[in-house]
Amino acid sequence: IERNSNGDGQYAILRGMDKRYNYTLVNGVKIPSPDNKYRYVPLDLFPSDLLDRLEVYKTLTPNLEGDAIGGGINMVMKNAPGKFQVNANLSTGYSQLFIDRKFAAFNSSDIKYKSPYELNGKNFNATQNDFTKGTLDYKYKSPAPNLIGSLSLSQRFLDDKLGIVLAGSYQNTYRGSNSTFYNTAVNGTDAYAVITNKSYREFSEQQQRTGLHGKIDYVFNKNHQLSLYNVYVNLKNQQLRDAVTTTYNGVYNPTAGNAELVYNTRSRLTEQQIYNSTLHGDHKFFNEKFKVQWSAVYSSAKNDVPENTGISLNGIQQNFQSKRLSLVNTNPVTRRWERNTDEDLAGYLDLTYHIVLGEDNLDVMAGGLYRDKQRSSFFNNYNLAPSAADAGKVYGVDYQNYTDLNLVVSNPTGAVANSLTYDASEKIAAGYGMFKYTSAKFEVIGGARVEHTNQGYNLLFPAGETYPKGQQIYTDVLPSLTAKYFLSDKAQLHASYYKALNRPGFYEIVPGKVVNEEFQERGNPNLKRALADNFDLRYELFPGASEQLLVGAFYKRIKDPIEYTFQADATRGQDIYYTPGNFGTANNYGAEIDYIKYFSKIGVKANYTYTHSRITTPKTTRVINPVTGDIQALSVDQERPLYGQSEHIANVSLLFKDTKKGWDVQVAGAYTGPRINTVSQFLNNDLWQEGFIQMDASAEKRFKGGISVFVKANNILNTPTKLFIKGTNPENNKINEQLV
Repeated sequence: IERNSNGDGQYAILRGMDKRYNYTLVNGVKIPSPDNKYRYVPLDLFPSDLLDRLEVYKTLTPNLEGDAIGGGINMVMKNAPGKFQVNANLSTGYSQLFIDRKFAAFNSSDIKYKSPYELNGKNFNATQNDFTKGTLDYKYKSPAPNLIGSLSLSQRFLDDKLGIVLAGSYQNTYRGSNSTFYNTAVNGTDAYAVITNKSYREFSEQQQRTGLHGKIDYVFNKNHQLSLYNVYVNLKNQQLRDAVTTTYNGVYNPTAGNAELVYNTRSRLTEQQIYNSTLHGDHKFFNEKFKVQWSAVYSSAKNDVPENTGISLNGIQQNFQSKRLSLVNTNPVTRRWERNTDEDLAGYLDLTYHIVLGEDNLDVMAGGLYRDKQRSSFFNNYNLAPSAADAGKVYGVDYQNYTDLNLVVSNPTGAVANSLTYDASEKIAAGYGMFKYTSAKFEVIGGARVEHTNQGYNLLFPAGETYPKGQQIYTDVLPSLTAKYFLSDKAQLHASYYKALNRPGFYEIVPGKVVNEEFQERGNPNLKRALADNFDLRYELFPGASEQLLVGAFYKRIKDPIEYTFQADATRGQDIYYTPGNFGTANNYGAEIDYIKYFSKIGVKANYTYTHSRITTPKTTRVINPVTGDIQALSVDQERPLYGQSEHIANVSLLFKDTKKGWDVQVAGAYTGPRINTVSQFLNNDLWQEGFIQMDASAEKRFKGGISVFVKANNILNTPTKLFIKGTNPENNKINEQLV
């Protein structure tokens, strides 16, 4: 599991590959992502209380959607049991971080979810009074304890024909992190980057998660049943980030404690929502020889970031004493609105005909799906600066709170006319044919899937872009073959091949430009989907209940893999953008082992994956031209691992289970090896994430009467995230301080 900066698990990592190479299903149905950039769905949106089990697919068969080169995750939600059941839990906790420092908060109650442009019309000239003061009103306090609770009710009626499950979950948690980020630049013909400044950041986040889950199923008879499943999840994340940047220039003197500083505070409210409604039918005909399964699905996802506010001030450190001064010269205060909404309409159909061939069995299957996805994206930004009379005012001397500032809006009509305000659509039609042959010694599953994709976008305010409209239409044939040989009733050999693809996200193909704190991002309208041939070989042994040994090897050949790199603008070479691109062919192979064993009440659960990946991409290096003596940039090819690919992934859990006495204890450790965090424009300057170990523990004691008490501890080792470049510039020794 890949965790966010606060330690919460968000994305599943399969075979060490980046999260873009797998997908997430809910009850076998793909749902849209609320993420404004990518397709993957954060798992932490779904409260674990509503989850029945998690299924992992490492090999795709033709009846599964084909855009999962790494594999797929299926979250199966709870069903109604055979008897009336009530489950409730309540828990609390606290983050050690806020014992050591205060929690930083702001008032989000008055935030306007729509910008002045939307509320008052395109010709409206906004003033300071059209923005809330709460996002500049900061409070530092000790947070309340975390609160997590859930309640579920389930029952069957009408002689067990009708089943109903209703569940709700609410979580209010306070998280945070501290980080130090070093900005770098490659100067002249230096081989490695020199550190230009240091940014120390403190994050404080209040997260509120709400989950509502309802399922109704009706069994007409053993041959026909219907179910209606609805889920709504909401995540509100109120984050305040305090940053202090130290510039390593001529003023910097660590011995005397002198430096030029920049203070930046960002207050941001993010609300993510997912709604899914699935009507599903299961039908059997002709003495169960012919089966029909169908689903009609409506889904929506929304990501809303209203009035994202930032303020920047110059500062100074003298004799180790730091203080804020006046607002910075350029755009000291910003107000940004970002919003994207996705709506999906989809239909699924699966047909199965069962044939008995003596002692063997043959299932012939066919089916398909159609999905229509519509997205709208909105972006607006306002810049504010002090009035001429207030331009030189000093914080702490002329005013005490940011809310006292008298600000003028530099662009009163906003900046909605940008390439991130767009409409987009994606229509996918798929069909498949498949067979499953089973005998005493063999099982063979084979067939092919055809997926037709029509993806496009339309900029609502084109401003000279080369591609104000874009469309990609393509059809892929995705064959698949899986064979199992049963060595015994407990052991088998498993071999498979399947072809899969990886589609770009909307954000990746729209030619939008976004200025972030460290770099500028831009989409690529010419970005192609990636295609991969996948081979697996695995030995599987199941010696007893809850015991297994899996040993396997895999190989993936990925054509046109999508990688993010820093690229110079074709027209203005001085403009550098972090942008996605396709880079030749990547090879990815590895081995894995999965082991579960119980020794009476004590169990061991362990897995390890080794993955070796290679891709060749162009890099820039600088040399002195022997004729002119000028610095000359050259493009050279460099081989490296895939972005986000860890060579080593390992998980170990020690378990203790005593069902008679009601004890369930687990201590889990996970190791993730080094991986590329950011691909540099320059040769040998990629930014790597250091390998790390994370450890969690939990214990539960169940009592009579259905009551249980549990305790959990996450990130026991307080594992930091460390980034580094594989090389050192001697100039960095002049910083003369202990680098993190």
